[in-house]
Amino acid sequence: MRLLVFARAPVAGQAKTRLIPALGAEGAARLHGRLVRRALEAASGSEAGRVELWCSPDCGHEFLQDCRRTFGCRLHRQPDGNLGERMRGALEADLPAVLLGSDAPGLTAATVRAAADALTRGNDCVLVPALDGGYVLIGLAVPAPRLFEGIGWGGSDVLEQTRRRAVDLGLRLVELPPCPDIDRPEDLVHCPPELLRGLMPER
Repeated sequence: MRLLVFARAPVAGQAKTRLIPALGAEGAARLHGRLVRRALEAASGSEAGRVELWCSPDCGHEFLQDCRRTFGCRLHRQPDGNLGERMRGALEADLPAVLLGSDAPGLTAATVRAAADALTRGNDCVLVPALDGGYVLIGLAVPAPRLFEGIGWGGSDVLEQTRRRAVDLGLRLVELPPCPDIDRPEDLVHCPPELLRGLMPER
C-alpha cells in the first residue's frame, strides 16, 4: 500500500493564494507548510503503507527535502496535466494506493488507516468527502482512468460527479465521514489554533 501526499512548495505568493487576503502571502505559505507536515504526520502515523510526497513544481525546495528527512518519505514530481490527470498518474503508478491532499488538517492517522483498510477488504475506491463539494482523500485498488476524466475540478460538484462516474464504472465505492479542507478565508474556522499561531494579523 502506498500513501501519497500531494503538495506544492510553500513559496509566498504561490501557495494557498486564496488565503492571502486573510493571512498575507507569507502567512498563507507558512500555513501551507504546516498543513503539509500535518498530512505527512497522518500518513506516517497510520502505519498503513509507504509514504510518498508528490511535489509541485518539483522536489528541489528545501522544505520538501526537509520533509523527506523528517518523515522518511520518498519524493516524486507530480505528473503534468490538470488535477485529475496528476492524481491518476500518481495513484496508478502502483496500486493499491491512497492519496490525501495537504489542506485538510482533520484527516487523522485513523482516517488514513481506515481508507487503506477499505481497499484491502474488497472495495475498489474509497473517498473522504470535503464540506465544499469536493473530496480530501481518494484511494484506489484497481485502475480507473475514466474516474478522473471530464470532472469539473475546483467546482462544487466534484464529489457528486465522481460518485456518478464510480457507479457508471461499476466500482465498489466506500465513503468515510466528511472532513473540511482549508482553501478560503472562511474555512479558517476549521483550522486547529496551533496551526494558525503567529499567522493571523493583529486587529
